[in-house]
Amino acid sequence: MTILCVRFQLPPTREADLPRLLGMLEEFTPVVQALPPDGALADLRGAERYFGRDAVELASVIRVRSLALYGVDCVIGAGPGPMLARVALRDAVPGVTCAVPQEQGAIAEFLADKPVAALPGVGAATARTLGDYGLDTLGRVAAAPLSTLQRLVGAKAGRELHEKANGIDRGRVVPNAVSRSLATERPFGRDELDPDRHRRALLSAAEEIGARLRALEKVCRTLTLTVRYADRSATTRSRTLTEPTAHSPDLTRAAYGMYEALGLQRARVRAIALRAEGLDPADQASHQLTFDPVDEKVRRIEEVADRARAKFGPRAVMPGGLGGLAA
Repeated sequence: MTILCVRFQLPPTREADLPRLLGMLEEFTPVVQALPPDGALADLRGAERYFGRDAVELASVIRVRSLALYGVDCVIGAGPGPMLARVALRDAVPGVTCAVPQEQGAIAEFLADKPVAALPGVGAATARTLGDYGLDTLGRVAAAPLSTLQRLVGAKAGRELHEKANGIDRGRVVPNAVSRSLATERPFGRDELDPDRHRRALLSAAEEIGARLRALEKVCRTLTLTVRYADRSATTRSRTLTEPTAHSPDLTRAAYGMYEALGLQRARVRAIALRAEGLDPADQASHQLTFDPVDEKVRRIEEVADRARAKFGPRAVMPGGLGGLAA
């Protein structure tokens, strides 16, 4: 094993602890990639040689340190590559590291019975498309002709899907800075089934993220939505924006789009979180002119509202849809 995928069991109120937990991982290897809001990838190739232990043994040490120093348990998947480690994480439980075998034949056997959606990057729409043709497991996808997959999901996506289903992992761990993100969460007082209240929480979160970005004179390139459920599971989706922005309506549209794509039906939602990632200085970002007077008017109103909130407080000006929503 070379790569670990670690998910810290952080309660929503402690997501700010993620940078410290990443620092703990960096005591083992400098090659650590944050996976907000609560995870990370760690490349342990150098650490295995330095400490004289394999990645699974080091995972046990990491788990003990996380518990001892921060009171946070974690689940860990291990594999020869980042994609395989993330797949292994799905089967991991606290106290036991799930490891993908090294041998190619054993890797194929490990993946064969997994659902297509177990692959990172395969969303619900792609899984449904493949399922309609009987390609509902990775074993069946691996056995399907490449040309068939490319007709179903496109040339590039089909090739990548075929390789991943056959256990070919070309990914690598890219060190990044978790500080290059802003996050906010909207917990519900009780498990919430009402989609309208979900959307109001999204609107509130997007408005806050936009206001914070503009106050810092930043724009974001990616928006990530995390929906936490009553059974403590969670779904996370990310969307790269058409252009970097701090414009609240653009962030709201992206958040709504990701939420609608989840197709939640009577889901008992405990909290909804948004994270803006890939932050860049606003003065270095470009904005596509639309010659739409409505858009320009909305942006001018947004500037005025920001000044009012800075002077009178964050609730001085709010969208009408948030009237009566608790802070």
